[in-house]
Amino acid sequence: MCLKQKCPEKRFFSYMTSKNSEMSGSSPFKMRLVHLDLKGAPPKVCYLSEIFPLFRALGANGVLIEYEDMFPYEGHLRLLRAKHAYSPSEIKEILHLATLNELEVIPLVQTFGHMEFVLKHEALAHLREVARFPNTLNPHKEESLALVRAMIDQVMELHPGARWLHVGCDEVYYLGEGETSRQWLQQEPNSKAELCLSHMEAVASHVRARYPTTTPLMWDDMLRDIPEDQLSGSRVPQLVEPVLWDYGADLDLHGKALLVEKYRKSGFSWLWAASAFKGATGVNQSLTPIEHHLRNHLQWLQVAGSVPADTLRGIILTGWQRYDHFSVLCELLPVGIPSLAVCLQVLLHGDFAENVKARVENFLGISSLEEMSFRRYVTGWFSPYHRRRKLIHPVMIEHIQPQALSLLARWSALAGELEAALQRVFYPDTVEEWLEENVHPSLRRLQALLQDLGEAARPRQDSGQDS
Repeated sequence: MCLKQKCPEKRFFSYMTSKNSEMSGSSPFKMRLVHLDLKGAPPKVCYLSEIFPLFRALGANGVLIEYEDMFPYEGHLRLLRAKHAYSPSEIKEILHLATLNELEVIPLVQTFGHMEFVLKHEALAHLREVARFPNTLNPHKEESLALVRAMIDQVMELHPGARWLHVGCDEVYYLGEGETSRQWLQQEPNSKAELCLSHMEAVASHVRARYPTTTPLMWDDMLRDIPEDQLSGSRVPQLVEPVLWDYGADLDLHGKALLVEKYRKSGFSWLWAASAFKGATGVNQSLTPIEHHLRNHLQWLQVAGSVPADTLRGIILTGWQRYDHFSVLCELLPVGIPSLAVCLQVLLHGDFAENVKARVENFLGISSLEEMSFRRYVTGWFSPYHRRRKLIHPVMIEHIQPQALSLLARWSALAGELEAALQRVFYPDTVEEWLEENVHPSLRRLQALLQDLGEAARPRQDSGQDS
């Protein structure tokens, strides 16, 4: 059960009194989607009821939901479900909440790469491109396409009327390295690009044929190096809208403009951009570096300003929760909210001027995070070398020990509060993983430091350093 408590997200909804619809008139991105990556730390539905109003108030008008194993697959696909997968009724509640907050929902189904949540299962392992690796689907097998079609159909059944469906297709690692692919590639004029395009076309054709009012979206990285004539010679440009993604703080603006031009000449009618508000600066990142993501969005605004106005339909603000299905969690969604606030407001206003900065800070209550001074003392006077030998200047004990004791007390209390907060937002397995990865090790390190300090403070016969 999710307790209804007052939170800053709701406070912001009442604070943002200006009309975002008017502000967005100057934004080059008419669609601004917040990405929810559910392959790690999926939030409870009641938390979504708290943050959807925030998304809308900040300037979003849609959400891209990457369900992965949180979708309630049925029948022979039931084995794909995670332990705490949403129920069909919860999916309907999510869609209802989105409608209440004027957020368009676009579901995402991986159909080529990043298929670990599917291909890790023994019953489906025979559909891997390379037998050892669960990343990529074998595009040669009819059963592979049947699997993808079944996944799409079940997702679309619970998302009737969806205008777009994202079919993934990014980072299709090891494509062409399977035994069947190697044999196929030995035949002229077959190529890895053709192998990629043919599967994309098959997936997108199914969507278009079965759901005529739904347009497939697709990450663009597998398309970037395919020659223009080969792209235009396929049906892919008539079937999908590619999403150009780049999460860096320093984009190649000229390169992006050339890529946009190439896609347009290849026959793609509409393109999308994809930035990142969290989850793109380190596989085990725990705190979101807002400056990095601010620069990323300012750069995307420059890209949008350098291409024809009718080119980019919108932008997806990705918020990755894991780098892949098997990696650790990176920063949690609540931790990334300040970054999301900054990024959405930048997209609305076109910059991060003082008035925009003040608007965000006023709500979030941002204050500078002061670095603990005792870190300098520890690294300088009680390094691992000193700790092993129990050597420390008595003056340094007076500097380090009180601050370490204070930090341990505060960190222990905070850990209890954090666990309670996590339990309100996330399911038990997420809480356990986050505490074990990010909280308990810090507590143990502080406890070990204090123990070593205590031992070093005891009187010794020798006072010099070991030779």
